[in-house]
Parts: sequence; structure tokens; C-alpha cells
Amino acid sequence: MSILGKGYYIWQLPRCESGNPAAIAQRALDSGLSHVLIKIADGAGWDYNVDGTTKVDMVPPAVQALHDRGIEAWGWHYVRGDQPDAEAQEAIKRINETGVDGYVIDAEGEYQDLAKTWAAKRFMQGLRAAFPKLPIALSTYRYPKTHPLLPYGAFLEGCDYAMPQVYFEMAHDPVGELKRSVDQYSSLNPARPVIPTAPTYARGNWRPTPTDIQNFIQAAKDMGLKGMNAWSWDIAGKAAFSDLWGVVAGFDWPTKPPVADMPERLIGRLNEGDVSLVAGLYTDNAAHVTGEETIVGKTAIQAWYKDFLKTRLPKATFQVTGKSGEGRTRHYTWTATSSAGSVVDGNDTLNVLDGRIMYHYSYFHIH
Repeated sequence: MSILGKGYYIWQLPRCESGNPAAIAQRALDSGLSHVLIKIADGAGWDYNVDGTTKVDMVPPAVQALHDRGIEAWGWHYVRGDQPDAEAQEAIKRINETGVDGYVIDAEGEYQDLAKTWAAKRFMQGLRAAFPKLPIALSTYRYPKTHPLLPYGAFLEGCDYAMPQVYFEMAHDPVGELKRSVDQYSSLNPARPVIPTAPTYARGNWRPTPTDIQNFIQAAKDMGLKGMNAWSWDIAGKAAFSDLWGVVAGFDWPTKPPVADMPERLIGRLNEGDVSLVAGLYTDNAAHVTGEETIVGKTAIQAWYKDFLKTRLPKATFQVTGKSGEGRTRHYTWTATSSAGSVVDGNDTLNVLDGRIMYHYSYFHIH
């Protein structure tokens, strides 16, 4: 997956459309957003946007509602670097629990310390070991030269995008500040494609004008950037900031094709060959049934796919050849080709709950 078009950050889900997943997704669709970035974790053990009283995780229903409307959902995580291994495990846990399409690292003040370069490397190693192909971005200060102690390279080595926070507070030069930010990120080693974030909020007596935001987005597009984000829905979604929201919503930036239905999502993950991402499409207690055995649980399913993709059909190319069903049930046929054999009679049934596979019956022969 790759970013293309407009996105909005969400900090606290209850402050956005009263936390209603369908309302969030519909407003995102009406505003032409291609992606929404939701906070899913903070530090080493804080599952963010999980109700503290009921323990209900508010993120998966929002992710599913966005997917139902063809919109990507990314998760973001504020990290500090004091416990990089634990923070990586928290990230892995929340990515698996929420079913997000991509992940954003928010590293700020606590990481302005070159002594924490090791922590950034440890964090990225743990994260990439679990998700070698998941799209990952770094969100931090707009000007690397102004914050030279932050270990940009250690983070970006494992990232696909840089998402600088181009918050031109106390000024009204969005184009100049955007160009300066992009220039500095382009000079980093490694350099990554830039998806900048615009400020649609107020700070004291300062507030961007609608023209500021219009010029920011137009400049990003004119510079050939693939997309942009805005901070944050919690603020800009209110009536007092409707003029700024309206500029983002009204800007014509082409969006990517709709998020695929579950059979296509599963086949797409199989073609990527990342067993952790394949297993991430299943519920924790999912059942996977073949003519050989029935296995239950995400861990067992991941082990089955590891054998399937590494031993039985290594480096295979999969294709959906037919599909039917509605609601929670999907029937589909598929083929696969590999140096170790091929499948021409794949015939599967999926039962999906809240955007995850809870039951999967798979029929196939390897020839």
C-alpha cells in the first residue's frame, strides 16, 4: 500500500463524531480523504483509544467502517525510547489487534538525544522483524537541521515515508516552510518520500487562514508529493474550524482505489509473502480448516502459512478467479503458481467478523 491523497490525524476517537465509527467513515468519505491516521498506542504499554472503564477497543470498529468505504486506516504511536523493546512489542500488539493498513512513529522531545540512536535502531529492528513489509512512516519535527539530535537516520532506515509536522505556528508562510522542510528531509540519509502534515488548529492568538491551508496543499501537490495530512480531526472537526476543514475537504486530490474486499486482501497478503501480515487478517481465535486438519488461533494459523508459503508453495503468485457472497460470508476461487507446484482448483469460504476472518475453509490441491 502507498499513500496518495489527503489524510487526517485522529488523537482521541470520542472527540471525533462522538466516536461513532460510521459517522467518522462517512465524513472521511464525504471529505475525499484517502486515509485516516488514528492513535493506537502511547509508550511501552498504553493501548490508546481503548475505553478505560469497559476495556472496549474503539479502534477496530473505526478501521472496519473506513475500510467499508474504501478508505485506508493507519495507526500512530507516540514513542519515547526509554524502553525500545517494550515499545516495539506494544506496536506489534496494537497493529495486530487493530488491523491497520500502515503505522506511524511519532518521535519528538524524548528522542532529541543522540544517545538514543541505539534505542531507535532496537525499536525498528523489533518492528521490522514482525512486519517486514508493512508501510511505516516517521512523524516528527519539520526541520531536521533545527533538531539535529533526533536520530532520523536510525528511524528512516526502516521507514517508507517521512511525515514532517510542518506546523508554521505564529507565521503565514506555508509554502516557504513546506519547501524548506521538504528540502531538509530530501537531504537526509536515507531520504524517504515526504508526506507533510498541515496545522488546522489554533495556538494562542495564532490561527492559519483558509488561504494558508489552500496554499499548503496546492504547493504539496505542485511539488509532486503523493499526499498530505492535517492535524487534527479532534479540533478541525468542530464548527469553529469548519472553514479550515472545508478547505481540506474541498481540495481535489485524487484518491487511490477502494480498499479491497477480504478475499482480495487475503490474496494480496499472500502475494506479499509476509506471514505476520497474513495472520493479522484473522481474529485471535479464528478457525482454519483444510482437508488435512483444523487449527484454531492466530499463532497456529501463522505457523500454517509459514509452512505453506515457505515450503509447499515458495514465492508463489496467487490470483482470485471468482467470488460470491455478501454480509459476513465470502466464497471465492483461486489459483497459484510456484516453482514447487501449482493450484488450479482453490475453492475457499470465509466468515468475517468486524473486518477479521473468524472462520476459513480452504480446499485445494498442489500439483
